[in-house]
Parts: sequence; structure tokens; C-alpha cells
Amino acid sequence: MENVVKRSLKRIRKIVGGGGETLNARERNRVREQLNECAARVGGEVSARNRAARLGETYLKLGDGGRREFLRLIAMEFGPDPQAVATAHETWQAAIGTPAQWDAETGLRAAMRSRRIRILTQFNALPQGVKFLVDLRADLLRYLDDDPELAALDRELEARLTAWFDVGFLELRRITWNSPAVLLEKLIEYEAVHEIRSWTDLKNRLDSDRRCYAFFHPRMPMEPLIFVEVALTDHLADNIQVLLDEHAPVFDARRADTAIFYSISNTQAGLRGISFGNFLLKRVIDDLKRDFPKLRTFATLSPIPQLSGWVKRNPGVLAEVGIELDAAQLATGEWSKNRNTARHLREPLLRLAARYLAQAKSGSLPYEPVARFHLGNGARIERLNPLGDTSFKGFKQSYGLMMNYLYNPDEIEKNVESFVTEGTVAMSAGVRRLAKID
Repeated sequence: MENVVKRSLKRIRKIVGGGGETLNARERNRVREQLNECAARVGGEVSARNRAARLGETYLKLGDGGRREFLRLIAMEFGPDPQAVATAHETWQAAIGTPAQWDAETGLRAAMRSRRIRILTQFNALPQGVKFLVDLRADLLRYLDDDPELAALDRELEARLTAWFDVGFLELRRITWNSPAVLLEKLIEYEAVHEIRSWTDLKNRLDSDRRCYAFFHPRMPMEPLIFVEVALTDHLADNIQVLLDEHAPVFDARRADTAIFYSISNTQAGLRGISFGNFLLKRVIDDLKRDFPKLRTFATLSPIPQLSGWVKRNPGVLAEVGIELDAAQLATGEWSKNRNTARHLREPLLRLAARYLAQAKSGSLPYEPVARFHLGNGARIERLNPLGDTSFKGFKQSYGLMMNYLYNPDEIEKNVESFVTEGTVAMSAGVRRLAKID
């Protein structure tokens, strides 16, 4: 049995999305037949695994258009049977208050359980099945905006993945230079905040004064779900180029009193909407405190990726804070090469960023996604850092500004409560003054 499944999965992992862009009638009927076989659950465990492996192989052979049709077939033809639901509902209504009520309730639940779930859960038994479903949902999310009829399938798949990826099932592991090469390659591939430019750069990020932690699922042991990179220092870092300087001397971690979280990357697009970050940071802080009892400060050095986009949509704000350059000129970073210009722009840029973080909203929450993440996890906005990121990307997205969010273990729960219930943005007195908030 295992050999058959392994051979099938080996084929699945080797196949890349290719093939035709749409399904012809014959292909559509073949896919529909395979889906019906999986939904019917005929036969034993071996048969179920083989069917799921063949279905997965079929999916991975399809081009983008074919995969979209595949998912539409599941969404549109394998939901609950409306007549069966109506009948079960009538039976339940008639049984309320009688001894038959509970059996009728069970029958109603069974009728409402769609065949989509029967199809999806069969992949869970395959060695690579959970990863397959995560990648399948990544495809589904790409199609969803243009095809709202896929929403029901997405809701069901998200619900299953949320249960399967409950934080209680996840393992926190430290990644080091001695970790398997395939895992180190994944770090390079998935790093979403500050590109890892070389193996030397990666080795620097995993040196003795650095830490890297990731959450893993037992069914995806070589696929980090989210990872955080940490620098052990004796100060609140204010510049990412300095922090990542490969030629800087290695700091003696035994002297560290500050842990700087400078990069947090979600790696699996198919797990969008399933949050691990708050649990990750809390677990990492506990781990660091155990290994380094002298640590007193836990903070981030974070980008402000949506600042320039917000300014483009609100150009008048530049004049309001005393900046004469336009958004395009600020984004080039050329002004930073002139010491006098950079000094003249320092305070206005700080006021701009403080006002943005305090006042720009998406609904009732901060417009800035990084702020939403950290404030929702109990941090406070501690300090703004001009010329904190002098890379091309740093100027383009935030005119070189970076910021520190501070995680005070004694205030985290209070900050979370205030943010969730009242929308309160916790920030230091210095940032409040820049934003002119009473």
C-alpha cells in the first residue's frame, strides 16, 4: 500500500502546472468522474488513498485555466443536496421536543455536510496531501476575486485548514546554519521583508548573535509556515543596513539585553486568513528569555510598506507637515545624499509617518498592515527612524523610514484588549507628540 501511495505522490511532486488552459468535454467528464468516485468513498483505505493520489495528479497536470475549471466543478456540483437538506430540516422541525429530536438533528447535520468536504479530506491521508491542499487553496484565492461562485469552496477549505493548522498542533523550531540545506533554501525563497542576497548573507543571519525561529506542521516538516529573524544586541536598532552588515563584528550574545525582531515572513499563500504570528512572537519571547535571562527589551525594526502609497492618494499631507518635495521626488531617495536637505527633511518626515500611523484608517483599524499586525499582538509604536532603510525598496515604500514596535511583556494583554475593543493605537509619548495627539 505505502509503495503505491509513494509512487503516486512522487508523480504529483514532479509534475508542474502545464497542459491546456481549459478542459475539453472529455477531460471535464473524466475529472467529474474522478470527483464523484472520491465523494462516494467506495472501497477501503487503500482505494481512497489511490483515488486521492490520482485526482491530485490530474489537478497538477492542468494549466491555470484547467485548474480553475476543476475547482469550479467541486464548488458548483459537490455542495449539499438542497432536497436532502430540506427534507432533513422538515424532519428536525417536526421532531423538536420529542425523543427523536437529537437523531433528527444529527440527520440535518449530515445532510448539510457537503461532498466537497469528503473530497478534500481524502488528501489528508496522503504523505504530501496537506501541502497539496495548502497549494490548492493558493490557486483558489487567485481566482476568487474574478469568480465569486468559488467562495463557498474557499470557506469550507479555510475552515478545514484552520482546524488542521491550530497552533496546538504546530512545533516551534530554531533554524540554524546546520539545519538541512533544503530548509535553508526555503528561508531564502520565502524571505519577504529583506531579501537574502547570498549564502553569506544567510550565514550572517544565523550567526551566534542571531536567532531564527519557525512554526512547522507535523505533516509539512520541511515547510516553515511562518518564521521570524532576531538580532541580539545592546540597543534599540534603528537602521536595517547596519543590522544586516555581513562585515560587522559578531556581537557577544551573552551581553545582549535587547532582542530585535527584524523580519517576519508568512510563507504559505494558501494559509491566508489563518494567523500564527501572535503565537509565534509570544513563544519566541519565552524561548529567548529562557536562554538569555539578561534580555529586557523585545522590539522590532519594521518597515512601513504602505506609507508612500497612502501619500500618493493624499498628496496634500506633504505640505501640511512642511515637505516641499513631491511624493515621486521623496521616493527616489536622491535628497538623502545632500546632508543639509536630509537634515531639513528629518522632522517633517517624522511628523508625516506619525500622522499616518495615528490617523490613516482602513475601516476602524490602522491602514498600515504591519501596524495592524503588531498592535493586534500587543506591541506599541515606540520610535520612528529616519533613513532606517536606505535601499531602493526602503525609499520607494517609506522614504527611508523604519520604526520600532516595542513588546513589553507586562503590557501586551492590556494593549491587545484596548486595540481590539476600542481601536486604541498604543504609542510612546514621543510619537504622540509628532502626531500631535493629546
